[in-house]
Amino acid sequence: MKSLLKFTLLVFVLIFSSCKTTKTLTNDVTEVKELSSKKIIKRHYKNELPQKTVLAKMKVRFQDANQTQNVSVKLRMEVDKKIWISAGMLGITGAKMLITPEKVSFYNALDNTYFDGDFTILSKFLGTDLDFEKVQNLLLGQAIYDLKDDRYASDIEGKNYLLTPRKQQELFDLFFWINPSNFKVAKQHIKQEEKEQELIIDYQTYQQKNGIIFPKDIEIQAITKDELTKINIDYKTVELDRKLSFPFKIPKGYKEISLD
Repeated sequence: MKSLLKFTLLVFVLIFSSCKTTKTLTNDVTEVKELSSKKIIKRHYKNELPQKTVLAKMKVRFQDANQTQNVSVKLRMEVDKKIWISAGMLGITGAKMLITPEKVSFYNALDNTYFDGDFTILSKFLGTDLDFEKVQNLLLGQAIYDLKDDRYASDIEGKNYLLTPRKQQELFDLFFWINPSNFKVAKQHIKQEEKEQELIIDYQTYQQKNGIIFPKDIEIQAITKDELTKINIDYKTVELDRKLSFPFKIPKGYKEISLD
């Protein structure tokens, strides 16, 4: 597939933004106090984003074995309903994507192609099962899987809490590191040994604006047996709770594609 389209598929699961007036938060805890997994999980969910919309701009670096690319990205999000992305280079929009709970749609203006289907393509591409809720959780620094659906053991590893299911899933292993400063996710790791696939999302720093905590710097690694893909996010601007539109229409004459 075209490199810009490949980039867009990856970047949609990462984007959340910051603002120049926000305060950067680092994990400066010198001693992590022991807490039960129940208390850690409860405090994690107390920090869910209360705002309903996000408008953001950022620069994103995409890197694999064959190339390194810097792309300008615009994001519009209506929580629980829509994620809209526009990606381009040199001031030219190259691809647009619209994610809803029902489907994934995007088109590539560089080669006049489009896709309109379910989440299977994104799940296959990143090597883990995805749906709208998982994508949204990842964007907001929340655990990609609902921690309330299982029983977890808690340990202290470095300066973070480490949560692991008391009984790991049959097909993959889950690991969640929780920042004790704000109880957002510091890192989450999904490992599928049989398929030799891993997805690692590292929330390197957080920031705070008007009492709201959300990611600032994120690094993602999608690892397979033969390939490593890495993405770094450089957040530029963010606005919350603005009234937004989500313009998206696949142009006439574009050719439908399969990304198998």
